[in-house]
Amino acid sequence: MTHILRIDSSARSDGSISRALADKVIARYPGVDVTTRDLAQGIPHLDAAWTAATFTPPEARSDQDNAALALSDQMIAEVQAADLIVISAATYNFSIPSTLKAWIDHLARVGVTFRYRDDGTPEGLLTGKRVIIVTASGGTPIGAPHDFLSPYLKFILGFMGISDVEFVSATGADGIAEADATIEKLAA
Repeated sequence: MTHILRIDSSARSDGSISRALADKVIARYPGVDVTTRDLAQGIPHLDAAWTAATFTPPEARSDQDNAALALSDQMIAEVQAADLIVISAATYNFSIPSTLKAWIDHLARVGVTFRYRDDGTPEGLLTGKRVIIVTASGGTPIGAPHDFLSPYLKFILGFMGISDVEFVSATGADGIAEADATIEKLAA
């Protein structure tokens, strides 16, 4: 392993449990390069210019189209360059933070991170990657009927070709100790 991409999405910087646990995950891989993208610093939602640019063939894109896709292209390149992606995600209202959803929206691009085969079935293009998702929640454990975070992330990452997805979860008052134990068992 040579490169880790760290995606932080908690709105809190100081005192964030998911960020602290992500620190512990990354510490298990000393000496590797780490690129960090802090989504709490701001990430735009998709707009009409972005959408129009994605429907324009690359060879026909204007400078304005390329500018509309520049951040998306940069974030896709970060994922493509990573061997391991560590996503820290607090559970907000039973699901992911809106900034993480915006990052995924920028990432999921037909012909770039997935494609449709001739028979119409999708094929993910981001293969050979491992993802560790670190979550923190006051009361929504992974796998609970009201957990919409883990099934969504597992599905959308798989849709883009990333099937090696693990969860480290801290739920409630005793959750940090359980998460620490899970981190200790992660394969390096």
